[in-house]
Amino acid sequence: MSTRAKISQKIAFAILFLSTVVVVVPVLAILVFIVKNGIGAINWEFLTAYPRAGMKQGGIFPAIVGTFYLVFGAVAVSLPIGVLAAIYLNEYAKDTLLTRTIKLAIVNLAGVPSVVYGLFGLGLFVVFLNFGTSILSGSLTLAIMGLPVIITTSKEALSSVPKSFREVSYSLGATRWQTVRHVVLPNAISGILTGAILSIARAAGEAAPILFTVAAFYLPKLPTSVFDQVMALPYHLYIISTQIPNIGKEKQYGTALVLVGLVFILNLFAIIIRSRFRKKKKW
Repeated sequence: MSTRAKISQKIAFAILFLSTVVVVVPVLAILVFIVKNGIGAINWEFLTAYPRAGMKQGGIFPAIVGTFYLVFGAVAVSLPIGVLAAIYLNEYAKDTLLTRTIKLAIVNLAGVPSVVYGLFGLGLFVVFLNFGTSILSGSLTLAIMGLPVIITTSKEALSSVPKSFREVSYSLGATRWQTVRHVVLPNAISGILTGAILSIARAAGEAAPILFTVAAFYLPKLPTSVFDQVMALPYHLYIISTQIPNIGKEKQYGTALVLVGLVFILNLFAIIIRSRFRKKKKW
């Protein structure tokens, strides 16, 4: 390698390193700030008790449970639909103007603000389908919001599987669906789970969509039906930060810390599953 090429390589590495620092340092600073200000509020009562005294005392247990319900419902709907849509677009659909338009629309939908999805969920699920402000309405709204990410990442994962795998399967007499089911999907599952991880993170942290479709200011009991309202951590954090006067900062940051920790745990669980599938890949 020439001296000029080595200098160019070092400059490129330096730029990449600085770019990484610019991204990572602010994130770490935010995490440290949240932990420092919120760790004092974390105790057993805070995690397992109901809020009381106008949200100024007690815990956030209903909001934690409500967040789990919404995330589980959203992923349970969006993941299978998103993966099936990606399979069709990548394995079955022909390259026509219609399919290219659909793919472009999916990419564009990934950038739509969450408040727009919230208004859409309000109009479709709450009003038109008469589901009311409920877990069902909120989960379906979050599912629609997560679909573009899941479809895009799943399609990329399917596309990354070598065509030779498909050709060998066809040469052995397998049908297209058998090839997708037994060859393509097992080798693309780790990439598909990446989309699921991103969807989980977004569903758990969004406040605008659930504000219109499911979130309640305060509930004295846990939901018993998919048509019940729930408390949720993002909305609860917004409420205690803006609507409750004279509440301690420690409780606000403690709620934020629980929300960050919940997203981290859900993502970690999905990452562990993804890593196990990656070990089974043969390429």
